[in-house]
Amino acid sequence: MHIVSALRRRWQARKADDGMSTAEYAVGTVAAAAFAGLLFKIVTSSEVRQMLLTIIHRALNFVG
Repeated sequence: MHIVSALRRRWQARKADDGMSTAEYAVGTVAAAAFAGLLFKIVTSSEVRQMLLTIIHRALNFVG
């Protein structure tokens, strides 16, 4: 019976730790969404858009 109680304690301790991975995934998802929003805001700004258009224009003029 000693082995059974030890396994039961181990199983209960493992179950108590299950929520940690979910919380870590949630924090990672929020961080990734925040980074994506910031990157979208930067890329769609008028200054960056103008720089990208200039680079594309120069590349197209260089090729043909």
